[in-house]
Amino acid sequence: MRRLVLILAALGLSACAAANDAADTIARERAKGVVNTVVAERFPGLNAAPITDCVIDAASASEIISIAGASVTGVTQSTAQEVLTIAQRPEAVQCIAQNSITMLG
Repeated sequence: MRRLVLILAALGLSACAAANDAADTIARERAKGVVNTVVAERFPGLNAAPITDCVIDAASASEIISIAGASVTGVTQSTAQEVLTIAQRPEAVQCIAQNSITMLG
């Protein structure tokens, strides 16, 4: 009986982890769309995709959720400012610089 309870608990935790992973993936994809739009509008002519990836990677989970929300409500000045603030973080700047060098070379 104890073994059954442990197995059921493990299965329950696995299901929760899978649901969390799915929610994280959806939020990141929505946030990428918003960040891509902000980058494309603010920096026309640049390939926004690599910059977007760097911004998403440098963002916290709560920032990703906040930015993803703009995919439903619309991009505001506040959203754009949040994206630009994240893009100025050292890890984002380094990532953007690395991607720029890779694209040039």
